[in-house]
Amino acid sequence: MRGIVAFYLTYMLCLILGIICVALVVHWNYSYRGGFAWDGSAKHFNWHPVFMVTGMVVLYGNAAIVYRIPLTWGHNKLPWKLLHAGLLLLSFILSVIGLCAVFNYHNANHISNLYSLHSWVGICTTALFTAQWVMGFTAFLLPCTPISARAFIKPTHVWMGGIILVLSIVSCISGINEKLFFALKGNTNGTLPYSALPPEAITANSLGVIIVAFGLVVLKILSNQIWHRPEPGYEEGVYQPLGYDGS
Repeated sequence: MRGIVAFYLTYMLCLILGIICVALVVHWNYSYRGGFAWDGSAKHFNWHPVFMVTGMVVLYGNAAIVYRIPLTWGHNKLPWKLLHAGLLLLSFILSVIGLCAVFNYHNANHISNLYSLHSWVGICTTALFTAQWVMGFTAFLLPCTPISARAFIKPTHVWMGGIILVLSIVSCISGINEKLFFALKGNTNGTLPYSALPPEAITANSLGVIIVAFGLVVLKILSNQIWHRPEPGYEEGVYQPLGYDGS
């Protein structure tokens, strides 16, 4: 019982932090960066952080922990596989739109693409995510894939899932910092300098801290052995909910 309570308290914290992440990134870009548009202006760029934080961090993190929810353990795994894959697909779509936003903005304003460390880490993370989704779909959703192949791929799939989440968080934090350095230049553009910690900097820094907290909670859920979904032939001592039948 303590395992169930601890999981759901942690899961609730994860959901709350995810909602705060999305709310903060939207608030930052709407209230301090002028809002949103798709016209090549600075407002066009503002879609980039919103879609990347929502897709690559919040949706991705929640997709990763779908199998950990104890109420799902006594049921057929296929619907949860489809939910897991569907959330990841939505995460991927939002990420692609977010990348389109920044590339379109750069091209419209004659700004170079992929020159910063943030952009390098971000594009590599998206490429790994694409490969991970294709590998997961092929291995775990196609009925023709042999069980032995699934068993062989699963440890790498799980490990890569955690690595991609960490890289997504690194990309977001570096992107937030980069944007603040560009946007808060002081006298050159009528804003207070970043070093003065104006309200916008506090908001964006807070977003970064919440993103890190969200990632740590997700990784805690993923790493806790007693919260892993029991599979047929599971070892004794692993927590299982009442009524679990091994299906």
